[in-house]
Amino acid sequence: MPGIDECLLEAMALPGARGAALVDWSSGLALGTAGDSPVGDHETTAAETAELARAAAEYESFAPAEPERIPDDGSGRTSAGPPVEDLIVTTRTGYHVLRFVETSFDSSVFLHLWLDRADGNLALARHRLRTLAEGLVLR
Repeated sequence: MPGIDECLLEAMALPGARGAALVDWSSGLALGTAGDSPVGDHETTAAETAELARAAAEYESFAPAEPERIPDDGSGRTSAGPPVEDLIVTTRTGYHVLRFVETSFDSSVFLHLWLDRADGNLALARHRLRTLAEGLVLR
């Protein structure tokens, strides 16, 4: 199971990847970064994307007050997943994919991948980020 650095390096291996970060949306801090930042500063990008993630996670229009209970591994237990799976922002030159990460502790973490619009594959990026988020080990 990959840690933060390995996870970000795998995200950067995606076609068209320009930058990646693991961000805590409650504080706006980057827990790890790789590649470039759209504004030249990873901390600024982390703070700005955290605002977007926080809005999606907290506004009832996107995350209903009663979270949907998701069946677990067949043991009869259920778990509430992250309030939102992912967000996609499309700009004239790129895609920003924010994938929420479910952890064993009360977290507010997401993966942010910045893709070049000409070279990136949005469907592949969403699929791969889901896999990376599920396998991410936060220490």
